[in-house]
Amino acid sequence: MRVLTGIQPSGDLHIGNYFGSIKQMVDAQKENDTFAFIANYHAQTSVKDGKRLAELTMQSATDFLALGIEPEKSTFWVQSDVKEVLELYWALSSFTPMGLLERAHSYKDKTAKGIAANHSLFSYPVLMAADILLYQPDIVPVGKDQIQHVEIARDIAIKFNNEYGEIFKLPEYKIDAKVATVSGTDGQKMSKSYKNTVNIFGEEKKQLKTIKKIVTEQVALEEPKEYENCNVYNMGKLFLNENECKELQERYTRGGEGHGHFKLYLHDVIWEYFKPYREKRAYYAAHQDEVREILNYGAIKAKEIVLPMIEKVRSVTGIQY
Repeated sequence: MRVLTGIQPSGDLHIGNYFGSIKQMVDAQKENDTFAFIANYHAQTSVKDGKRLAELTMQSATDFLALGIEPEKSTFWVQSDVKEVLELYWALSSFTPMGLLERAHSYKDKTAKGIAANHSLFSYPVLMAADILLYQPDIVPVGKDQIQHVEIARDIAIKFNNEYGEIFKLPEYKIDAKVATVSGTDGQKMSKSYKNTVNIFGEEKKQLKTIKKIVTEQVALEEPKEYENCNVYNMGKLFLNENECKELQERYTRGGEGHGHFKLYLHDVIWEYFKPYREKRAYYAAHQDEVREILNYGAIKAKEIVLPMIEKVRSVTGIQY
């Protein structure tokens, strides 16, 4: 089974990125034909500084390798290193109704937040459809907010197939219900846009400071605490097994501890969980040429997959004559 996912190089990775996408990538490569890419074309909708985008791309590659992407098991590359995706993006544009894009949640959400409307932001779902359809995956793991993009890719593929025959496989999205939406420090979806993230890598003191800012209820120290709707508990349970969750629940319900104690516990859990990843990241940060070699190797593997598909698209659309 082929599994595909991508993530934008938009800065420091946070635990929402990890549980919503990266961990699923890492787990999938154990038993599946896994494709994982750094979506730097997509990042151009928000990052205009070229030097900064290049830096973020290498930072993301370093982070993903540190977090468990294995180039021998997965095809791991940078989106822009396989230019055929832009050719397919244009071909698919002719089969994309304007109304379909106008209904896209991400476009409406971003413009509502004051992000300037432009063509790349508006047509973002078409490029994402090209990302997906070019590699013919069976499954696309996504967060809850990305389900619509997979559905749009399917809609476009159906229109294209209706015109030219069964060219594209129709992918299915996969969502882990437990991490469909990872809550941030304020209880909203964890997102850089909301400035409510807990980063994976960085200084320990800074991480502790961030965790101490998690919004909690005002409850007396000796009183029992509610854990089900507690932002600290909901973040912590992502890292805990069943028994550890039960132990934490008991600490909440018996009272005698404040939310400050639980925040310190959460910090310790997160810091220890990512310890081996920090060590691995330090290696790749000191060996950036090796990271570039891995990305180049992945791009070569990716191109071998896409060339037959793009040749077929060129042929049926008349571009190849």
